[in-house]
Amino acid sequence: MNIKKGDTVKILSGDDRGKTGKVVAAFPRDGKILVDGINMMKKHERARKEGQKGQVVERAMPIHVSNAANASESKKK
Repeated sequence: MNIKKGDTVKILSGDDRGKTGKVVAAFPRDGKILVDGINMMKKHERARKEGQKGQVVERAMPIHVSNAANASESKKK
């Protein structure tokens, strides 16, 4: 895997194609990366305490490394 935490990547495929973002976490064993603001999904969270309401939170989900390229390398192509 040539993409590491802190790199700026450009998304090559999927709904977020063409967007750029910073890598927040890398999962080399799974071949996935977590990019800030990319592949956002809604997660329903249960109320933690009695009397508190549950909520819907948007979270970035991991994407496969093959769907992203380093932003500096993609400019060369």
